[in-house]
Order: sequence, then structure tokens, then C-alpha cells
Amino acid sequence: MSAQNSAGIQTLLDAEREAQRIVQQAREYRTKRVKDARNEAQKEIEDYRKQKDEEFKKFETEARLYQWKQLRILQHSSGNKKAEEDADQEAESRIKEIKESGSKSGKKVVEDLLKAVTTVNAEAPQRVHAPPKA
Repeated sequence: MSAQNSAGIQTLLDAEREAQRIVQQAREYRTKRVKDARNEAQKEIEDYRKQKDEEFKKFETEARLYQWKQLRILQHSSGNKKAEEDADQEAESRIKEIKESGSKSGKKVVEDLLKAVTTVNAEAPQRVHAPPKA
């Protein structure tokens, strides 16, 4: 019986070793899967980060372009505004000169016009010849 017991114990020991080997393989497999999942998640995070960085750079570029356009519009508007102000000042100064000139010599101009209209100078133009005498 002892040989039979010994064979039974040996079978149990073999079964226990096989169970330990299976458990060890399961642990290694689980550890490998966790590492793979971690690496895959890290890759997805990096891809997502790259995508968002590209979107941000695109947004930033568009924002800078928009700001540049707005600045150009403001500069253009202020340039037009400056030209308009200069033209207004020039027009005002000319109007002022005309008014001053009119107030200084206005009476003389009116008198000269009235004199020219009312004074009759009865001279025949040089082109006109006297009719031939018959």
C-alpha cells in the first residue's frame, strides 16, 4: 500500500506543480496585458495631444491672421481719417481766405461791376467798318 500511497502523493504533487505553472502563466499574461493596455493608452493620449496641439496651432494662426487683418483695417481707417482731416483743414482754410478776401474787397468789386455795367462807352469795334458812301 505504501507504493500506492506514494504514487497517489506523487500524482497530487504533479497536479499541484501543474496548477502552480498555470497560475504563474495567468499572472504573466495578466501583467503583459496590463502593460500592453498602459502602452496603448499612452499612445492614444499622445495621438490625442498631437491632434489638439495641431488644432491649437491652427486656431492660433487664424487668430493672429484675424488680429493682423483687424490691425490693417484700423491702420487703413486711420490713414483715411488722417487724409480726411487734412482735406477738411485745407478746405476750411481756403473758405476762410475767400471770406476774408470778400470782406476786404467786396465793396470795391461790387462798385467795379456796377460801373462796368452802367457806364456806356460808345465806340465801334475796330472790325466794324463804316458803310460805303454812295
